Amino acid sequence: MHNFLLDNTTFTFLDFETTGLNPHFGDRICEIALLKWSKGKEIDSFQSLINPAYPISPGASAINGLNDEMVKDAPYFKDLVKPILDFINDTVIVCHNARFDLSFLGVQLRNLGLPGLKNFVVDTLILARRYYSFPSNCLGNIAQFLGINVFKEHRAFVDVHLTKKIFEFFLEDFNKKRDVQTLTDLLKLQGEIISFPEVKEISLPPAIEEAIGSGKKLKIKYISSTGEETIRTIEPIEVMPGEDYLYLRAWCNLRQEQRTFRFDRIIEMKLDNADLPRTFAQE
Repeated sequence: MHNFLLDNTTFTFLDFETTGLNPHFGDRICEIALLKWSKGKEIDSFQSLINPAYPISPGASAINGLNDEMVKDAPYFKDLVKPILDFINDTVIVCHNARFDLSFLGVQLRNLGLPGLKNFVVDTLILARRYYSFPSNCLGNIAQFLGINVFKEHRAFVDVHLTKKIFEFFLEDFNKKRDVQTLTDLLKLQGEIISFPEVKEISLPPAIEEAIGSGKKLKIKYISSTGEETIRTIEPIEVMPGEDYLYLRAWCNLRQEQRTFRFDRIIEMKLDNADLPRTFAQE
């Protein structure tokens, strides 16, 4: 497969909606969308809500619009795993921020005693960061920048279609400028082989990774324990795994002191110098 011409390669675009940010603290997949694509044509698709047997956090619900009532009668992941694996088999997986999706899939496969997948993976987020200078690298913002119609609804099947259209743009551009014609060419361009993250690896939202690494500020919309929504400018310091939740320690400009924020209560975030909204579930 490695030396296949891209024209002879079958890709599966994959996106999940989840109950929160971290599968190692119990968060689970609550919606899946798969889109199979080859030779410029969509050849199959699969989508389903999933009962995560775990509450959907306020932060996730604010982004994807899903709630516990909507998924309570949906099938469990264990009931869908066979058709999911059959669909993905012998294809190249394409995601935007692949490590986020693969961390959830990897944990849920392991919980069922199944091995991680061995598929090659292409990450449009990595390609966007390496070869372009978009104002923001979240999925919806890249699509807007490229003139791709973006629906307001943030759901898994909408996002796999956006990922496919962005990927098609990248392939055409890479073919013209870099003569990328085979899967090997594309993976070399990506610069790294993506595999399933280790069980203990924490997959952070790219905006937080960038802010911690560069010292940039974030603007966040945060729901307090009493349900109050506030907009704050913060300077992230570190991520701290707790017993049940993931926490962000940061300097809060509103309170003028260091504060600790629960990840599942952050319902929107963007880099302070970004022009467009940027949310944890979109990138």
